Amino acid sequence: MFAILNSPEIILILVVCLILFGAKKLPEFARGLGQGVREFKRATRDLTDSLTGAIEELPAAKPTRLSETTTAPLPAVAPTEQLAPKSCARPMPNENHTETGT
Repeated sequence: MFAILNSPEIILILVVCLILFGAKKLPEFARGLGQGVREFKRATRDLTDSLTGAIEELPAAKPTRLSETTTAPLPAVAPTEQLAPKSCARPMPNENHTETGT
């Protein structure tokens, strides 16, 4: 779709810009473009420096043993019958069970 600009295309673009903006404005545009690129590079360098410094300042994670993290013994696991009351349990369908309806 977009081809790389060759030297004739670049010369044509510069001539059109010279005709449209004049000889006095082109150096101002180039100076502004150069300052913008310089500011962008400075901002990206500052960002990478601050991120690198923040990563270096992080303390290393000290490995801990399980006995240091738990102070109380773990509770014993209850059997499954004791976890849910019988009123919550659903009856199993069987052949003798019939529903009464109207």
